[in-house]
Amino acid sequence: MSDVETVDGARLRQHWPLPDPTDAESKHDRGSITVIGGAAATPGAALLAGLAALRVGAGRLTIATAASAAPAMAVAVPEAAVIGLPESTAGALGEAAVAAAAASAADAAAVLIGPGMQGPDDARQFLDALLATLPGSATVVVDALAITCGSDAAIKSRGRRGTVIVTPNDSEAERVLGGSVADRDDADVAAMVAAHFGALTVLGPAVACPDGTRWQIYKGNSGLGTSGSGDVLAGSIAGLAARGADAVTASLWGLTAHKSAGDRLAQKVGPVGYLARELLDELPGTLTG
Repeated sequence: MSDVETVDGARLRQHWPLPDPTDAESKHDRGSITVIGGAAATPGAALLAGLAALRVGAGRLTIATAASAAPAMAVAVPEAAVIGLPESTAGALGEAAVAAAAASAADAAAVLIGPGMQGPDDARQFLDALLATLPGSATVVVDALAITCGSDAAIKSRGRRGTVIVTPNDSEAERVLGGSVADRDDADVAAMVAAHFGALTVLGPAVACPDGTRWQIYKGNSGLGTSGSGDVLAGSIAGLAARGADAVTASLWGLTAHKSAGDRLAQKVGPVGYLARELLDELPGTLTG
């Protein structure tokens, strides 16, 4: 493996600049993102991810979620087009939802799949079919249950014909790799997951490519270990990809923005106890200066 390159704010701005938002004349110019996820019991994850994408500058948002949750989602996120997907009797997204989900992402520059999904068997059938139909030009971000439901071959196949980013937490990485990662460095674990999927991987403070190239930023604060925080991170990365950032740029900036937002809230609220939804309002200010 290569050495880990530490990336601070100055290096980030110099070597991985974001697309200039002043070049965009409309929401279409800033990029379209589709967030596919949620279930009848857990639609909030898709909501957090979608709003994070808008907060980092994506132009147009579509959220495709379980049909029973779609009306409430449309009211909660008036900025988004909300598509109700067929769901199983347990309220999960399965194979019956593939056609509508694929249609919702037909013209997306970035597609985020996974936040809030439930039911591993349903999720595997859904992901296996969906990944084969998504446009090759879209950056696909795979998060949460979509990482661990058993669709490894489908993720690898999609990565061979387009850009894929996976965003596991430690427990998801352990399920993918089949063993504990507690005593391993985050960058090493990220590289192992990247090699497993053949996809760029974001884990902890680290970003890794399948070829072993690795970067890391500062670790951030413990308050980020809270429900919904990972959905905000995945949405931030996908939103930056929708704006036109390449996979490494979107991942490094999304990770930095997420951790900087946590730092700001640690100062305002306290080191723990702030909510994932509060990260959203802090994200725009982390992308300046």
